[in-house]
Amino acid sequence: MKIITINSKSGTPKYQQITEGIIEAIANKKLKRGEKLPSVNKVALEFSLSRDTVLLAYEKLKKRGIIYAAKGKGYYVKSEEFISHEQRIFLLFDELNTFKEDLYNSFMGTIGNQAKADVFFHYFNPDVFKKLIKENNGYYSKYVIMPTNLKEAAESIKQLPEKDVYILDQTNKELYSYPSVHQNFEKDIYSGLTKAHEKLLRYKKLILVFDDFKQPKGMVKGFTQYCIQQNFQYEIVAEFTTNPINKGEVYIVPDDRHLVNIILQAKKQELQTGTDFGIISYNDTPLKKVVENGVTTISTDFKDMGKLLAEMVLNNKRETIENKSQLLLRNSL
Repeated sequence: MKIITINSKSGTPKYQQITEGIIEAIANKKLKRGEKLPSVNKVALEFSLSRDTVLLAYEKLKKRGIIYAAKGKGYYVKSEEFISHEQRIFLLFDELNTFKEDLYNSFMGTIGNQAKADVFFHYFNPDVFKKLIKENNGYYSKYVIMPTNLKEAAESIKQLPEKDVYILDQTNKELYSYPSVHQNFEKDIYSGLTKAHEKLLRYKKLILVFDDFKQPKGMVKGFTQYCIQQNFQYEIVAEFTTNPINKGEVYIVPDDRHLVNIILQAKKQELQTGTDFGIISYNDTPLKKVVENGVTTISTDFKDMGKLLAEMVLNNKRETIENKSQLLLRNSL
């Protein structure tokens, strides 16, 4: 059964004729899921084509999720569903939370029906990160990666086609060659604290609750720089569980789990937020507008981040964009 025909007089590129022929064969049930495609060498010899032309066609189909490659065996039909999307996007997020959901929804809303996207999560596990990238390499047309501060993340990312990779939320020196929409954590925390300076003068000591496993190290640099320049007493702690809160302290809290613990401890000690001590949280959510009569936040616009990245991917732009951050002053300071 012939599934590929080549018209040498057609203006359609030969690799595209191959892809269209295979898609049509799948749509017409001539090829079914799990069936093997003609080998690259066979197609090349039959139609007097270069192997590169046939490989290009097969790689295009693979990136669209229509076929898959079995090492040493050849190419097989992966899906019998007719797939109209030219682009398939691999999204690798760190974790799912309220603001990452806003980012995802904004990204998908901007993508619309122009591409298909699959989302995965590594949950700060380097082995899961490596495994997901390895298993999906070659099966997508674009790769959107949140590397966080995982060690050896760059090494895994560099296995992917460089022109197809986009970095999201956090970047670093090893990844500067890739286009990105990211936060500048060092600058953002320094700028936020500077804008809150008049409020902070009421307090004696600033404490950053910093989880080195998850949080970007730029936060520590910006926080330390501000405290030293403004002659504030300061401390960096890895976590907050049931630590006693002293009057005159301000807690800068990137992780909402520690934020909850601080608020519970304050209630236990009968301390008034914004009077006896202060809180600056990271990443704004609707709940932070009402908890404790309003929690001050330093926050980027995750909806804008998702929109910018989606537009970059759809238009094949290679830019490096720092997403804007702002201080939202409320009654906790």
